[in-house]
Amino acid sequence: MTNMRIVLSYDGTDYCGWQRQPGKRTIQGEIEAALARIFQKSIALTGAGRTDAGVHALGQAANFKVDRDMPEAELFKALNALLPDDIRVVSLDRVPAGFNARRDAKGKIYQYRIWTSRAVSPFAVRYVLYWPYPLNVSWMRAAAALFAREGDFTGFSSNRDLPAVRSVVRSELCKKGEELVYTVEARGFLRYMVRTMVGTLLEVGRGRIPAAAIEEIFKDKKRTLASPTAPAKGLCLVKVIY
Repeated sequence: MTNMRIVLSYDGTDYCGWQRQPGKRTIQGEIEAALARIFQKSIALTGAGRTDAGVHALGQAANFKVDRDMPEAELFKALNALLPDDIRVVSLDRVPAGFNARRDAKGKIYQYRIWTSRAVSPFAVRYVLYWPYPLNVSWMRAAAALFAREGDFTGFSSNRDLPAVRSVVRSELCKKGEELVYTVEARGFLRYMVRTMVGTLLEVGRGRIPAAAIEEIFKDKKRTLASPTAPAKGLCLVKVIY
């Protein structure tokens, strides 16, 4: 069996997330359908993680195994010819038989983009949260730094099943022209965790809660009105680290 790793970029706007779902259009479903056409058999794709409906990716990773040898350049070309224009394979390589895109991932980097000018560019509108209201960026930066820790993130997710302790090694907010860009890196994330963290940062920036309230949310381990979920469209999986 040949084990192949692919790195993908996609616009998640028109999809019901990464994971295949009966009767719904998903990223995994589209790629598996393309693989089935190429190899004339069902091929299971393992993703590094599941992005939610409407979330985008610059560097999602996945792997699949197939019992047919095919030149990498030929497979790369065939996949991109069959996939929709809003899903692209950006790299493809052979990996050891034991490689697993999910289990072997050492970390993931996400970014969330907030557009703060009076009018949002038509070339950005699908990929940013449009927020033409006052925000105190200094408060938000201070609050973002408080997420860099190993701790129980129950208060910042919709998790009910997975271990809630996560180690966030990077959490920072910067201003780039008309945008605020929040970057966060961790080994793994809980469901809606990044979007809830962003929602909390927005509450801080609006002056609705102080940055210190984040410590109370960690302590109480409960979702509250202080930690709403930001819309999916601003979130992008930038890179999976191996």
